Amino acid sequence: MTRRFKLFRRIFLFRGFFQSLKIALKGIAYLFLYHRNMRIIFLLGIAAFLLGVYFRLQGIELVSLCITSTLVFMAEMFNTAIELMIDMSTRKYHTLIKLVKDIAAAVVLIAAINSLGVGYVLFSEHIIQLFR
Repeated sequence: MTRRFKLFRRIFLFRGFFQSLKIALKGIAYLFLYHRNMRIIFLLGIAAFLLGVYFRLQGIELVSLCITSTLVFMAEMFNTAIELMIDMSTRKYHTLIKLVKDIAAAVVLIAAINSLGVGYVLFSEHIIQLFR
């Protein structure tokens, strides 16, 4: 075997991929087990998707709904990761640490407001027609 082939094989080992996938799934499981907001965000995302299917949204509308829900989910994941890293390093109060945590929480808030806007655009006409 040539040296390039060995390097290529080492880079693209599926064993490493599956190990990474296992680690990522453990992270998601941790978030679901110990963080209530994750469960709420996930359930609301699923409910929004099912509502989109019920109202027969077009493909691009469902895709935008899924991307928006995923964005909120990812923002909460990053917020949780930042908070855990900070809490691991120190338990003392510090103004800059509070500021970092507040900014991380603001990212989640902005993503959630964005999802409300997208939900309004996608669902408002359907819900109004439902009550007529």
